Amino acid sequence: MSAHWLVRLLPCLTWLPDVGRRTLRADLMAGLTGAVIVLPQGVAYALIAGLPPQYGLYGAIVIAIVSALFGSSRHLVSGPTAALSIVVFSVVSGVVSPESPEFIPYVITVTLLAGIFQLGLGIAKLGGLVNFISHTVVVGFTTGAAVLIATSQLRHFFGLDIPSGQPFLTTITMVVQQLPTMNPWVVLVGCVTLLTSLLVSRYRPAWPSMLVAMLVGSILAWSIGGAERGITMVGALPASLPPFSMPVFSLDTLRMLASGALAVAIIGLIEAVSIGRAISSRTGHRIDGNQEFIGQGLGNIVGSFFSCYAGSGSFTRSAANYQAGACTPLSVVFAATLVLITMMLAPGLTSHLPMPAMAAIVLLIAWKLVDIKQIREVIITSRSEAAILAVTFSSTLILALEFAIYLGVLLSLGLYLKRTARPPLVPVKPELDMAHRSGGKPCKNCEQYDNLRILRVDGSLFFGAVDHVRLSLDRHTEDGCRHIVLVGHGVNFIDYAGAELLVEQDARLRALGGKLYFCSFKTAVLSFLHKPRYHELLKEAEFFESLEEVLERISNTQHSCACQRGVRPSEGGTKLARSNG
Repeated sequence: MSAHWLVRLLPCLTWLPDVGRRTLRADLMAGLTGAVIVLPQGVAYALIAGLPPQYGLYGAIVIAIVSALFGSSRHLVSGPTAALSIVVFSVVSGVVSPESPEFIPYVITVTLLAGIFQLGLGIAKLGGLVNFISHTVVVGFTTGAAVLIATSQLRHFFGLDIPSGQPFLTTITMVVQQLPTMNPWVVLVGCVTLLTSLLVSRYRPAWPSMLVAMLVGSILAWSIGGAERGITMVGALPASLPPFSMPVFSLDTLRMLASGALAVAIIGLIEAVSIGRAISSRTGHRIDGNQEFIGQGLGNIVGSFFSCYAGSGSFTRSAANYQAGACTPLSVVFAATLVLITMMLAPGLTSHLPMPAMAAIVLLIAWKLVDIKQIREVIITSRSEAAILAVTFSSTLILALEFAIYLGVLLSLGLYLKRTARPPLVPVKPELDMAHRSGGKPCKNCEQYDNLRILRVDGSLFFGAVDHVRLSLDRHTEDGCRHIVLVGHGVNFIDYAGAELLVEQDARLRALGGKLYFCSFKTAVLSFLHKPRYHELLKEAEFFESLEEVLERISNTQHSCACQRGVRPSEGGTKLARSNG
């Protein structure tokens, strides 16, 4: 087995030689910081996913370790995340009720399927696929997910009797209707927790604000007699290792969950790869997108057999891991181990944690998902991108989340294809083009002709652009033009349909008594056009390296021509690049 494949199977081999006393100490301190952060987050994210709190911590242990050991980033921390939690809840609650005994097994199955999708994409080296999902779609989806997360916690924050898993509009309507019946003691605990977290974040940013806020909320609920005031508690965690679990392998179940699992896989990969790249830009360590796909896939596959729900890279925990001085992925292993020790030795901590306090923490998490600056920049910068943002955001609230993602992606691709399918054919002023591209001097004292057009093609010639280019050229010939010079330095590639179009236009212009000239086309395009078929069909066509050469050729062969500034190339032009005429 080659060294390359060994490293691909065991990427930890790239950083294990760097492990020493100094790195172990740094990783241990970073792991302690990570454990403090993930304890409240894991519980909160599990509630977002409609699961008991321990399931969030299971993912922070198993998925975090596996993804760290098989990924390519030295600082990426995986596990439960807010956006992925709401996607998992949406996917599974659309199939079975959150109160159903099948809910948790279906969540486990979605995790397995998502991991298989991710692993398959990584093995197939399709890591670049995430680049086809525009940043605007991610911003719109994340903003919509934040609204859904916040809406789902209003019943806990106000103490309302609203079933979980309701559509967005239904939940909002029920909240408004029941708001007069809210429990003031529940609201008090939630508001104090919320305010405490905000104040700690502002005045003591080095402190674990969520943990401090949850502690304050718990003390307040205990002091006012929470149980007697109608304040519900999260409940104690089981004092055990992540238990073995078995996904559902029924074909009907797999078919029902496959589409949603694909959405979970895509969102998870986008989160992980984008976070890994953001941190690697600071550390200088190279991120392998395909290896991250493999790491995330293995993490979810293994996690699905140990009662974990789908996880991905966490920006908060990854950034904290980097800032705490982590040197290797062992910091993630240390953090997961500390979380496991806490669950084993102090499982009753969450039994005194009030639900309104947890709801306040989740509301803060949802608020941090909303990037106001990015939204403002998208709206100001581009009308089409703003439309994509609005459609993705609104569909996230109205449709199933996985379909909202697909709709945003399709809309982005549709607008991109629309732009690429209409490459502009820009009229060129010869003297300006020559001066800019070849250092030539502007032409002077030239006559004006009416049957020549010099057109710069600003886009590639492929099947989607053929009709637009054909119609553009037809309009010029209808105006009396018989000679056309295509300037092709903006054409990056050409396919079969594009080449056939050029053959067709060359023949049409010759039938009209004119000619089609090719100027400044790139080597890759010329190589395609020099293939036997097109070399034969275009044997009378002429190819030039610069516009000066084209104008010199036209002048020397006595063609009637008319450039848009009425110029005729001066004598002494450069030598003809290639002529088959």
